[in-house]
Amino acid sequence: MRILLYNPDNGVTRNFMPHLWMFLLQTLTPPGHEVVLIDGNAQPMDETQIAQFVRDQNIGLVGIGAMTRMVARAYRMADSIRATGVPVVMGGPHVTEEADEALGRNGGPRHADAVALGEADEIWPQIVEDAVRGELKEIYAPVDGGGKERKPPLNPYPVIPWDKLDLSQFNLIPKLMHPLLKNFREGWGTFRIVPVESGRGCPYGCEFCTVTGFFGDSIRFRTNESVVNELLLLKDRARKEGGQIAVFFIDDNFAINVKRTKSLLRDIIAAKAQVFWVAQISANLLRDEELVDLMAASGCKWIFIGMESVDPANLKDVNKGFNKPDEYAAVLERLAKRNIYAITSFIFGMDNDTPGVAERTLQQVRSWPPGLPIFGLLTPLPATPLYQRLEAAGRLTRPRHWLDFVPFTMAHTPMKMTIEEAHTELNYGWAQSYSPEALAQAVAALDDQHVGDRFNIFLARLCFRGIYFPMLRKSSWLRVVLENRRTILRLLKEGVFRWMRPGNFAGQDSFHVGTPNVSSKANA
Repeated sequence: MRILLYNPDNGVTRNFMPHLWMFLLQTLTPPGHEVVLIDGNAQPMDETQIAQFVRDQNIGLVGIGAMTRMVARAYRMADSIRATGVPVVMGGPHVTEEADEALGRNGGPRHADAVALGEADEIWPQIVEDAVRGELKEIYAPVDGGGKERKPPLNPYPVIPWDKLDLSQFNLIPKLMHPLLKNFREGWGTFRIVPVESGRGCPYGCEFCTVTGFFGDSIRFRTNESVVNELLLLKDRARKEGGQIAVFFIDDNFAINVKRTKSLLRDIIAAKAQVFWVAQISANLLRDEELVDLMAASGCKWIFIGMESVDPANLKDVNKGFNKPDEYAAVLERLAKRNIYAITSFIFGMDNDTPGVAERTLQQVRSWPPGLPIFGLLTPLPATPLYQRLEAAGRLTRPRHWLDFVPFTMAHTPMKMTIEEAHTELNYGWAQSYSPEALAQAVAALDDQHVGDRFNIFLARLCFRGIYFPMLRKSSWLRVVLENRRTILRLLKEGVFRWMRPGNFAGQDSFHVGTPNVSSKANA
């Protein structure tokens, strides 16, 4: 049987890396079946096109995974596929909490023949076997012999054959740029960001987050050896195809167990398995100097930090009081000293926010090392404590907001400002942070750094700008390039000058990672 695993886009924004679940389920599929992967972010399709693809490719089963922000599109694609007579199985965090919605049991239309609840690692093979026999059940749930929910162990962990998979759809370098980059710099024919997990679960239980509900509050880890071997496989693939691969550790909190994380990073360094990597780590765990040293030595370049607010009262309200705003600056300086920069995430529309919250936040952001500030609105996701609290208080304005997805739009009434004021604050945060002047200032703040670091921050800001400001058309990119032409010309001028100097780029043609600032204790 031919199986299609499909990850939808939301029709508005594009993700910059594929989702791990597709590769994991492909690896866990029983022998004798062919699995095709399509990520809607890399291969956009509409309902007619995906239905035609299913017919033309003789697909016998389709698996769709979706988070809340993309579930409306997932339902439309599933409806189109089911109309061809091919069964659809849906899974992921949203469907786990809204199984009746997907199955049409709540009065709405049916979108799926079956749903997979929770983590599907152990139930996917059974789903495939039932589909072959034409005996799909409506609900598949990972439970033990006593009927209690079971979380799959990560040891042993499936070996994803990264060296053999077709990753052509996930190359981030535009086709038009291939010849230029190949001629300009060896080893830049491709660039991919690949998802890797080293553990699952988070004990913190932030009010707005779905992680604890889906993955649980107890942490499960892969073995260090398993993670290191996966990095070596990816690194070897990049070398063989003359390209670059960076890793995004998708753990909900990569350093939740600091002792274990240090052990893993030491093993990565010892095995020479360093690649550039990104991860999510909460600010309170980045007080540890030795941890940050090891992060730098093992290849870390960017860290996503959910700061959420500069107001301690807001943080307490959403059960994230472990974040200490008066520590933010020191944490970011600690990272910047090792050439690690932060993606700092903020939420507007929290209960203690008032008009002017964006400027109050930016006053602090401007005093920090340059990074990638991003802004969102407090969003009540289904089954979270936040959703339940707002529903009980009668504050939800769009109780099923995900069925009519509108990006960056409030779904409830804030306490101390109007919905329109919250939207204005959000727009102000993005506009001020990603204007040509702001991008130039971010680059200028790194004048004492290598020109490559300044290219890094500039290109990253251009890409992250597209999270809020639509940049899906070539004309949008052209306009942004023109607006930022002075900064671009300055960087190109210095880059060409340094490139022409003999020996200046020696050893810089690939993701070379050294081991600066690592103490003898850290290297032990």
